[in-house]
Amino acid sequence: MTVFVLDHRLADESVLAVSLTLCDVLLRDDARTLWVVLVPRLAGLEELHDLSADDQARLMLEVGQVSKAVAEIAQPTKVNTGALGNIVRQLHVHIMARYEGDFAWPGPVWGVGERVPMDDTLKAERLAALRDVLQVR
Repeated sequence: MTVFVLDHRLADESVLAVSLTLCDVLLRDDARTLWVVLVPRLAGLEELHDLSADDQARLMLEVGQVSKAVAEIAQPTKVNTGALGNIVRQLHVHIMARYEGDFAWPGPVWGVGERVPMDDTLKAERLAALRDVLQVR
């Protein structure tokens, strides 16, 4: 049996916000926008179709739950959701707040500018907001 291990690139650029039934919700360390990454805690996953039908349904429920939380916390123009995996193959889903005129608007955020690490205050505020809205302590 293979043990779940978070890809080091996801771990290096994020911090665990909450654990849901299937996924860990990671806060991406980027001050430019509220950006979270959901990672199913199952080993060996690369594609959505690698999940069982029940886990696919659970993932979609959790994506919806976190997307709604991001919208409530950040009040963005749009909430973007994406699962690419071209570089980090481990299955993960990005959810981010987008605003008209932001650093990449209206295009995708990937490959635009450099990540801006959050200071401790902003990180603590975002973590607290996610935990509060997702009702996880």
